[in-house]
Amino acid sequence: MISLALPNGHSMPALGLGTWQLRDSACEDAVRTALELGYRHIDTAERYGNEREVGAALAASGVARGDVFITTKVWPDHFRASDLRKAAAESLRRLRTDYVDLLLLHWPSKDVSLAETVGALNEVAAQGKARAIGVSNFSVELMREAASLSQAPIACNQVEYHVLRPQQALLDYARGEQVVITAYSPLAKGRLADHPVLVRIGAKHGKSASQVALRWLVQQNGVAVIPKASREPNLRANMQLFDFSLDDSDLRELASVTPL
Repeated sequence: MISLALPNGHSMPALGLGTWQLRDSACEDAVRTALELGYRHIDTAERYGNEREVGAALAASGVARGDVFITTKVWPDHFRASDLRKAAAESLRRLRTDYVDLLLLHWPSKDVSLAETVGALNEVAAQGKARAIGVSNFSVELMREAASLSQAPIACNQVEYHVLRPQQALLDYARGEQVVITAYSPLAKGRLADHPVLVRIGAKHGKSASQVALRWLVQQNGVAVIPKASREPNLRANMQLFDFSLDDSDLRELASVTPL
């Protein structure tokens, strides 16, 4: 599986499991199955309400903590410095770990200065509770501001990104600053599963339209992808991205798809 280098010398697997909307036993079962299949990147957030289940699945998996890349996120309600420190500690408690590999600010806030929030985020990192820090749903302008305020590198921006939602400006900036872009909702909430262009390209490679959509992302420099799945066949299919490549004609055809 492809991994992406982070500024701290560690690496992030290019494919991870997204857990948004997975709750209770369904979440725990999905994470446990994913780890059994070989996933080594799990994405969660305090807002998802499933960190406890993710932590339980990790603990029961038998996979060494150091072999799994865990991302979680702090919700804007907790962006005051003292609240962020407490929220990070609570996330670690629920996840049953001493650190996360990546801690993100979930959305920009209009109520708390970015300077205060980024300062607290750096404190958490300096204490070893987050190996890398980053943001989610930030524009280029906000990414630039966050970077200017941070002592530690901003390692990642997690955004909605797929064939129907181009993010070229973000990609261009991120690549110049060695920031990974993590694509959530990479299948456009199911709209790409039967898209005729992706279906046609998939038939050419013996793959599904969804696999084409995911391959399009991981084939790009500096892009990771975190599709959500709960059933074993879908979890397995989402891993089967690394035994084919999209050629120039495929990429031209995908570039011609009308965005949302």
